[in-house]
Amino acid sequence: MAVKVAVTGFGGRMGRALAEALAQSAAAELSAAIVRPGSSLVGADAGEMAGLGKLGLPIVGALEEAEFDVLIDFSTPAATLANAAFCAEQGKPIVIGTTGFTVEEKERLLQAAERIPLCLASNFSTGVNLCFQLLQMAARVMGEDADIEIVEAHHRHKVDAPSGTALSMGEVIADTLGRDLSQVAVYGREGQTGARERDTIGFATVRGGDVVGDHTVMFLADGERVEISHRASSRLSFARGAVRAALWLVGEAGGHGQQPAPGHYDMRDVLGL
Repeated sequence: MAVKVAVTGFGGRMGRALAEALAQSAAAELSAAIVRPGSSLVGADAGEMAGLGKLGLPIVGALEEAEFDVLIDFSTPAATLANAAFCAEQGKPIVIGTTGFTVEEKERLLQAAERIPLCLASNFSTGVNLCFQLLQMAARVMGEDADIEIVEAHHRHKVDAPSGTALSMGEVIADTLGRDLSQVAVYGREGQTGARERDTIGFATVRGGDVVGDHTVMFLADGERVEISHRASSRLSFARGAVRAALWLVGEAGGHGQQPAPGHYDMRDVLGL
């Protein structure tokens, strides 16, 4: 019997990609498509909205109207906080791909993980999570002798910067080197900035066009540099990873048939990295 998966933020690009990924899955099915209350999409067929043909599944405007085993949430910080609280009350696991949380919001969000399995990741693609492992290795080998810069590019509609993935890359590097990212991060440069301090980690942001997501981390030493890059050409890579995480949270994929205990997990846990 297929795992019932509800998707919030269904009117967005990721909502449609998740519907496609679920349609391709033999182990999971779309059981609820959720948009914000009052949306003109409420009542429309979820399959037709996603370009998959008629599914007979009407889009709803409230999570309370949904039937599901696990929720996938790519929406907004405020909506995700409310959805995580609802899932905690109902004992339902949640996969979260929303980014842009403040420190306080993230602390509030993770309170739900005390009651349910919660997978929070800035990026659900297999390739990006492999890059996290490569960045740890590069930081151990070159981090003390290289200047580290992170460049990311996304489509013109992305509202937060730097991207959650870029920040996660910075956190992986800073943690490996024993640094506090909040103290060493430099977000853009302008004017007479002075010589670069070796311990800093620089971030540069590009927004434009329909770029799905490009990330490059540079380790720049005297005489040589190493670059670790990931380029996404389709949101389907993120969606497939999120579906994989949803199945893992209910014990259907990589969990040896057992649901993980309540707690905070990320995509590297799902992949066994």
